[in-house]
Amino acid sequence: MKILIAEDDAVSRRVLEATLKRWGYEVAVAHDGGRAWDMLERDPGLSLAILDWMMPGMDGVEVCERARKAPATRSIYIILLTARGRPEDVVAGLQAGANDYVTKPFDQEELRARVQVGVRVAELQRQLAERVRELEGALSQVKQLGGLLPICSYCKKVRDDKNYWQQVEAYVGDHSEARFSHSICPDCYETIVKKELRQSQDPEPTGP
Repeated sequence: MKILIAEDDAVSRRVLEATLKRWGYEVAVAHDGGRAWDMLERDPGLSLAILDWMMPGMDGVEVCERARKAPATRSIYIILLTARGRPEDVVAGLQAGANDYVTKPFDQEELRARVQVGVRVAELQRQLAERVRELEGALSQVKQLGGLLPICSYCKKVRDDKNYWQQVEAYVGDHSEARFSHSICPDCYETIVKKELRQSQDPEPTGP
């Protein structure tokens, strides 16, 4: 998991970076909000960000607001790091788009617990995005079967878009995940199979 730290105070930044690395996370570092926003936009590997509220130029709240408006960064899990502990400040940060907050000076175990929650949420979002892509791919394959298919009126083979003729089960198998188990319908059993059985059971005519 790759985590972005945005903190303008050098000491706090180094402590955060060292702590997260000790916990096994990959860390990217920004010195201000503008750089943090640029990194969030450009690096799709960032799934979680810890943003200081008060930073020169663009503060953490503004970065949150921008992230929630852009499709590429909308799902990034954001933790605000702030010295403001009043309820109205917490509400303002959450309304701006932060998922969680940690007050300064932060307790390492509290930070670790909140980061772990963020990692779990980010992983669930990643898995959900993969399932959505798989579903979109399956729907795309279904749409390929939705048009008018040229089929031979005698042997029932289907012509594909490369002008090759295939058995229906082969064509459907190539364009979807469907697989066929062969059987015999009642009509075919009555009109074909029974006739073949009778013919096989009739004795061959003998000569005079």
